[in-house]
Amino acid sequence: MTIATFECEIVQKEFQLVGQSITANFPEGFPDAAIKASIDFHRRVDEVSNVVNKNVLISPYMCNEIVATYFVCAEVTEIKDIPDGMIGFKLPLMDYAKISCSNKTIGEAYSRLFNWMGENGYKSKSFDYASPVEIFYINEVVDEELVEVLMPIQL
Repeated sequence: MTIATFECEIVQKEFQLVGQSITANFPEGFPDAAIKASIDFHRRVDEVSNVVNKNVLISPYMCNEIVATYFVCAEVTEIKDIPDGMIGFKLPLMDYAKISCSNKTIGEAYSRLFNWMGENGYKSKSFDYASPVEIFYINEVVDEELVEVLMPIQL
């Protein structure tokens, strides 16, 4: 039984993040590059100050048909004392189309989210101050973890 509900909704979110990134060829470098970045960051998350929840990884990304840069971050209450090799940044308050899925159903979730957006008249927002975000709720004792995909939209 899957934990993916594929429920879609509109949410408003902003993020203060500290984390690491990886850039790789797209699409052939993924999901391997994202998995590697997640493992690397999870090993170092204790170095980050002011973490809201160490078991929630926030992953904004920028992508075109050539390369993708994927961030693996922790949400923080304040961006300060950034560890070597990491970056701190804020994603401003944004409207997102959100779908709930799992680490095993992300591909299907994107298809369903874009279909839902089209059926409801929502358009993706360009990368001006916006980025799609994947949120992973880490639970090391289960095989399938809850994931939320957030796509910035124009209202």
